[in-house]
Amino acid sequence: MAGQHSRWIASGVRTEDPERIAIREAPAFGKALYGRRTALGLSVAEPAGRTGMEEDDIECIEEGGTAPTIELLRSLAAALDADVRLTPGHDLGSLWFEAHAA
Repeated sequence: MAGQHSRWIASGVRTEDPERIAIREAPAFGKALYGRRTALGLSVAEPAGRTGMEEDDIECIEEGGTAPTIELLRSLAAALDADVRLTPGHDLGSLWFEAHAA
Protein backbone atom coordinates (compact mmCIF):
# COMPACT_ATOMS: atom_id res chain seq x y z
CA MET A 1 0.00 0.00 0.00
CA ALA A 2 1.41 3.38 -1.00
CA GLY A 3 1.54 6.21 1.53
CA GLN A 4 -0.22 9.49 1.07
CA HIS A 5 1.11 12.94 1.70
CA SER A 6 -1.19 15.82 2.43
CA ARG A 7 1.44 18.30 1.31
CA TRP A 8 4.23 18.00 -1.22
CA ILE A 9 7.10 20.41 -1.61
CA ALA A 10 9.05 20.13 -4.82
CA SER A 11 12.69 19.31 -4.37
CA GLY A 12 14.91 22.37 -4.66
CA VAL A 13 12.09 24.87 -4.15
CA ARG A 14 12.80 27.21 -1.24
CA THR A 15 10.06 29.08 0.48
CA GLU A 16 11.23 32.28 2.14
CA ASP A 17 10.50 32.67 5.81
CA PRO A 18 8.96 36.13 6.39
CA GLU A 19 11.09 36.63 9.50
CA ARG A 20 14.27 35.95 7.53
CA ILE A 21 13.16 38.42 4.85
CA ALA A 22 12.49 41.11 7.47
CA ILE A 23 15.90 40.48 9.05
CA ARG A 24 17.58 41.14 5.67
CA GLU A 25 15.37 44.08 4.68
CA ALA A 26 16.01 46.14 7.81
CA PRO A 27 19.77 46.61 7.15
CA ALA A 28 19.08 47.42 3.48
CA PHE A 29 16.59 50.05 4.60
CA GLY A 30 19.07 51.49 7.11
CA LYS A 31 21.86 51.62 4.55
CA ALA A 32 19.59 53.39 2.04
CA LEU A 33 18.51 56.01 4.57
CA TYR A 34 22.06 56.62 5.78
CA GLY A 35 23.37 56.87 2.23
CA ARG A 36 20.80 59.41 1.10
CA ARG A 37 20.98 61.45 4.31
CA THR A 38 24.77 61.74 4.19
CA ALA A 39 24.75 62.44 0.43
CA LEU A 40 22.56 65.45 1.20
CA GLY A 41 24.83 66.48 4.09
CA LEU A 42 21.98 66.22 6.58
CA SER A 43 22.34 65.55 10.29
CA VAL A 44 20.15 62.91 11.94
CA ALA A 45 18.04 65.72 13.39
CA GLU A 46 17.00 67.08 9.97
CA PRO A 47 15.10 64.05 8.58
CA ALA A 48 13.75 63.43 12.08
CA GLY A 49 12.30 66.93 12.18
CA ARG A 50 10.93 66.70 8.65
CA THR A 51 9.09 63.45 9.42
CA GLY A 52 8.02 64.21 12.99
CA MET A 53 10.14 61.33 14.23
CA GLU A 54 12.68 61.30 17.05
CA GLU A 55 16.41 61.27 16.28
CA ASP A 56 16.61 57.90 18.05
CA ASP A 57 14.07 56.52 15.53
CA ILE A 58 16.22 57.64 12.58
CA GLU A 59 19.33 56.16 14.21
CA CYS A 60 17.51 52.88 14.87
CA ILE A 61 16.52 52.66 11.20
CA GLU A 62 20.07 53.42 10.06
CA GLU A 63 21.43 50.71 12.36
CA GLY A 64 19.13 48.13 10.75
CA GLY A 65 16.71 47.90 13.65
CA THR A 66 13.51 48.80 11.79
CA ALA A 67 11.77 46.95 8.99
CA PRO A 68 10.53 49.22 6.19
CA THR A 69 6.83 49.87 5.83
CA ILE A 70 5.11 51.66 2.96
CA GLU A 71 4.12 54.56 5.22
CA LEU A 72 7.63 54.95 6.60
CA LEU A 73 9.24 54.75 3.15
CA ARG A 74 6.89 57.44 1.82
CA SER A 75 7.51 59.72 4.79
CA LEU A 76 11.28 59.41 4.54
CA ALA A 77 11.30 59.76 0.76
CA ALA A 78 9.43 63.07 1.09
CA ALA A 79 11.84 64.23 3.81
CA LEU A 80 14.83 63.32 1.65
CA ASP A 81 13.39 64.80 -1.58
CA ALA A 82 13.69 61.39 -3.21
CA ASP A 83 11.86 58.46 -4.71
CA VAL A 84 12.07 54.97 -3.23
CA ARG A 85 13.51 52.31 -5.53
CA LEU A 86 13.18 48.58 -4.94
CA THR A 87 14.60 45.61 -6.78
CA PRO A 88 13.80 41.93 -6.36
CA GLY A 89 15.53 40.42 -3.38
CA HIS A 90 15.87 41.58 0.16
CA ASP A 91 19.59 42.15 0.58
CA LEU A 92 21.74 45.26 0.80
CA GLY A 93 21.31 47.29 -2.35
CA SER A 94 17.76 46.09 -2.99
CA LEU A 95 16.29 49.34 -1.63
CA TRP A 96 17.52 52.89 -2.12
CA PHE A 97 16.40 56.50 -2.20
CA GLU A 98 16.98 58.22 -5.53
CA ALA A 99 16.96 61.99 -5.98
CA HIS A 100 13.97 63.37 -7.87
CA ALA A 101 14.71 64.05 -11.52
CA ALA A 102 15.52 67.71 -12.14
